[in-house]
Amino acid sequence: MNKKNKFFIGLLGNIFYDSRSLNLYKSLEDNGLLVSATGFEWRSKINSFKNNGIKIYTLSKSCLSFWFYTKFAIILLFNAFKSKANIFFAEDIYSLPFLYFAAKLVNAKIYYDSRELYGFLAGLKDKQFIQRLLQKIEFYFISKVDCVIVTGDMDAEFLHEKYLLKDIIVLRNLPKFYKPKTRNLLRKKFNIPKEKKILIYQGVILHGRGIKLLLETLKISDNYILVLLGDGEHLEYYQNYAAELSVVNKVIFAGKIEQHELLDFTVSADVGLALIENISLSYYYALPNKLFEYIMAEVPVVVSNMPQMKELVNKYNIGFVLEDETPESLKKILDKLFSDEKLYCKIKANQAAASIQLNWDIEVNHLLDRIKNM
Repeated sequence: MNKKNKFFIGLLGNIFYDSRSLNLYKSLEDNGLLVSATGFEWRSKINSFKNNGIKIYTLSKSCLSFWFYTKFAIILLFNAFKSKANIFFAEDIYSLPFLYFAAKLVNAKIYYDSRELYGFLAGLKDKQFIQRLLQKIEFYFISKVDCVIVTGDMDAEFLHEKYLLKDIIVLRNLPKFYKPKTRNLLRKKFNIPKEKKILIYQGVILHGRGIKLLLETLKISDNYILVLLGDGEHLEYYQNYAAELSVVNKVIFAGKIEQHELLDFTVSADVGLALIENISLSYYYALPNKLFEYIMAEVPVVVSNMPQMKELVNKYNIGFVLEDETPESLKKILDKLFSDEKLYCKIKANQAAASIQLNWDIEVNHLLDRIKNM
C-alpha cells in the first residue's frame, strides 16, 4: 500500500457515534496510513474538540438552515485543504459537493460513500423540495467521483442501473470483530428484573423505524422491557406516545452510546430488533448496521420483511422475519422464541459462527485492496 497517500474523511455527523466512518478511520490508521477526519454535532450540546486526527465541531440548528450549512461547508473545506490529503472520502451526500470540488482543486481522488439512497429518504417524504435537491446533487456528482461505496448488493444494482455506474464497492455496515465479556450491563445500569426479557433497539429515533410497533407490543405484554439506545428528532414524540399507551415503566430511553461502548450494552439484551417500515426505497433496501451488531453480540434478531434483511436472517438462521407487522404478530414471535430454549441457543450458536464472517475486519479488505492497487 502506498504510504504516501493521505486520507481525509468528512461527514455531517459525529464520527464517534457513526460506526461506519469510525471503522474506516481506524482501518486506515491501523494500516499505517495518514488519515484525518472532520465531523459535526448539533443534537447534543458539546464543545468542539479534537481526538487524535478526528475533529468534531458543534453546529446550531437554532439558526437558519442557510447559515447552518454555510458554516458546515466552510469548516469542512478548511479542514479538507489543511489535511493535504490526496484521497477524500465523502461519507454522505451533504459532504459530497464540497469534497468533490476540494478534491478537484488539489488533484485528489474522491470516494463517495452512498450509505443511503439519498434521493429516496423516508424522512424527506414530506419535504419534497429537499428531496428533489438531494436527487439533483446525487445525479450531478455520483458519476463524477472516482469510486462509489454502498452498503449492500441491492444498492449497488440500483445505482448501476440508474446511473450506469461501473466502479462500485460493496462495504456492508459490519462491526469490527469483538466479543464483549460483560453480560449484564443493561440489567445493572437500569435495574431490570431478571424475569423480564430485554428487547433492544439501536439507532436514530425516527419515524419509520418500527418504534411505534414496539411500544404497542409492550401494551399487550408484561414480559418485556424495551431499551432504546439512540437519540433523534422524534425522541419526544415517542416518549409522549409511551406515556399515552401507559407503558412508560416498560421502556427505557437510554440515549446515545459511543461506538466503542455499544456492543457491551448490546450483548446484555435478549432480542435485537430491526423493524423498518416500507415507506421509501431507501428503507426497502435497508441492511442496517444494528442488525450486524446484534449478530456480533449473539443476540437473536427480529427483522422486517425487507429483501436484504430477510435474505441475511434466513441464510444464517439467526432469528425471525416479521411477516405481519402487528403487535400481536410480534408478541407471538417473541413468546415462541423464549418458550423454546433449544431454539434460542441454536440461534445464538448460529450467530457466533456468522460473526466470524460478518465483521468489518474482513469486509474492509474490499476497499483496502482497491487502495493498495492505486
